[in-house]
Amino acid sequence: MWMPTASPTSPSYHRRTLALHRRTLALHRRTLALHRRTLALHRRTLALHRRTLAPHRRTLATALAAALLAVTALAADAVPAAAAPTLVIAGAGWGHGVGMSQEGALGYAEHGYTYQAILAHYYTGTALEKVSPRTKVTVLIGAKVHTLPLETYVRGVVGAEMPSSWPLAALEAQAVASRTYALTDHAGGARFDVYADTRSQVYLGARAHTAQTNTAVAATAGEVVSYAGRPAITYFFASSGGMTESAQNAFAGAAPQPWLRGVPDPFDQGEGHRWRLTMSFTAAAARLRGLVKGAFRGIEVLRRGYSPRIISACVLGSHGNTTVSGVELEERLGLDDTWAYFSVRTAHGTVAEPDLSHYTAPTGVAPEVTSPETGTPPAEPAPPATPPAGVEGGTTAGSTPTAGEGGGTTPP
Repeated sequence: MWMPTASPTSPSYHRRTLALHRRTLALHRRTLALHRRTLALHRRTLALHRRTLAPHRRTLATALAAALLAVTALAADAVPAAAAPTLVIAGAGWGHGVGMSQEGALGYAEHGYTYQAILAHYYTGTALEKVSPRTKVTVLIGAKVHTLPLETYVRGVVGAEMPSSWPLAALEAQAVASRTYALTDHAGGARFDVYADTRSQVYLGARAHTAQTNTAVAATAGEVVSYAGRPAITYFFASSGGMTESAQNAFAGAAPQPWLRGVPDPFDQGEGHRWRLTMSFTAAAARLRGLVKGAFRGIEVLRRGYSPRIISACVLGSHGNTTVSGVELEERLGLDDTWAYFSVRTAHGTVAEPDLSHYTAPTGVAPEVTSPETGTPPAEPAPPATPPAGVEGGTTAGSTPTAGEGGGTTPP
């Protein structure tokens, strides 16, 4: 039986159309969800490929780094002279160089000189005077200040500053120098006179006593070095290298002192008389950190003192130069003394560094060390023909237990 179709305006038609749209919308939603799942699958696949590729990238980077190191090593082997210049330092002496050289005093004693003559040689224009036997000295030992009779103190110093096996005249000179230094150092101001270590001079008490050193102290009891009627500070040190130095050239800001002038020291020998040191430019630059501008290029001496000891120099850098004192160079480079000459050694040879000091030794004095690569050194000056026995003299203070482990090392 024939039935008429629903009219577009009938309610049933609208219901069927709405249902159709809903089914279509649901289909689109399922299609979108499928696309999202497909995209997520592609992303997971990409991540998997990346994880697979990462080890290959690391392997490639390691291989490239190894190749670069190999090329660098080959280049370094091909040009060692350009890559690793060496700083060569030839020097003399051990200590600050002012006053009495202990090794020099040993030499004078071995040649028959008296302690008076030894002191007179090292302390120009001085005389020997006596202080009261009741004189006392204050010593900082640890954290406590001790007051000691002067002679008791000196007995505890001489054996700590000089080997007791040395000749009596050398020990007597040391006793007078140490006694005078104790009265003139004033290291602690109003609190105490001297430290018990190398900041002043080494005091070991009874541990330093020996029969020989006690004899030297007793033979010189009460004697001190004086200049113009007053006790004069008596610096001493281990080895002069053949010449001592004037105080104003060795101690920053020190005024010239007439008894602390540089003098020839012909009998000075021993462990610190001559020395030599080499180090790479890299090591030198590290020790001179803060003074080197750019890459380290070497050291140029500007001024020397009475002896060849350096007063001032320039640290040369690729970006400029820095002026430095001889004392700072000594401390930074670990030298035994400021008496030093510099050269640079490469595969092509050794060349002396510039020296603008144009140093010339005083008349009659020819220092042995002039540069690391010079030929046969000239002979040192001869001492007076006969020991000037009985001449009174002055002193200065020093630095090693084989020849001054401390003493007289504090600048004025």
